[in-house]
Amino acid sequence: MREKITEVLRRGEIVISDGAIGTMLQAKGLPGGTMPEAWNLENPEAVLEVHRAYIAAGAQSITTNTFGGNRIRLQEGGLADRLEEINRRAVRLAKEAAGDRAWVAASVGPTGHLLEPFGDLSIAQAEAVYAEQIALLAEAGADVILLETHHDIEEACCALRMAKAHTNLPVFCSFAFDARGRTMMGLRPEAAARRIQEEGGDAVGANCGSGPGAILVALEKMHGATDLPLIAQSNAGIPQVGASHETVWDVTPEQLAEHIKTFIALGARFIGGCCGTTPAHIAAIVAAVRKVG
Repeated sequence: MREKITEVLRRGEIVISDGAIGTMLQAKGLPGGTMPEAWNLENPEAVLEVHRAYIAAGAQSITTNTFGGNRIRLQEGGLADRLEEINRRAVRLAKEAAGDRAWVAASVGPTGHLLEPFGDLSIAQAEAVYAEQIALLAEAGADVILLETHHDIEEACCALRMAKAHTNLPVFCSFAFDARGRTMMGLRPEAAARRIQEEGGDAVGANCGSGPGAILVALEKMHGATDLPLIAQSNAGIPQVGASHETVWDVTPEQLAEHIKTFIALGARFIGGCCGTTPAHIAAIVAAVRKVG
């Protein structure tokens, strides 16, 4: 049995996570407008191929294809009646690929709706939605609950409370910040870090955003604001439209790897990629971590 990921991080060791799931599946033919989660059922081999490629690149933690697997998101995609099947299958696929070589982090993204009084979602509704998904992911055998790409601290804390109430798993939480160090809701990194620690989270950090520069700004603010291990999962920059109308990401594996030493110095211990990153980015991160020693 693998050692608990929290024990490894508590010793100050680095855990390399994987990179993008959705953009990798798009590169494998996922049609525009189709939820990536649908492929857990319709094209599981493609999902397995992505997981296996990241493990081959050196990832020590792989993420389930469940970012939009909550009832609200799935209902909007016409898949709410398959919620349990989608989430359970996603964990099984990740576990099959991981074997005893990697932890499985269950991805839990935002609902896409604003909480009251700014939107139509109540705290009670959000908690029910998160409790449903998180309980399924835990029952299926995930090692970690990964709350990722959040913007609203209150919504993230709804998910965190439900994870703590319905599982015994570590809970990591990361937010998407812009280059100024703000989420879409105006949340500051240091405030996010303090609140997640107060609520009992096991790691906190930044993912997605506009690239490694935005991650750096967030980590600078979080460093010193919390005792928790920090998360750094950068996008491969900003997507551009290429000459053949294909999507091109503007941060290469080598360019992302140049930031790893600084990320580690600022307290990052769970390091990987987000949108647009590939196994090549993860392999470059692995090499950069080895150089730090």
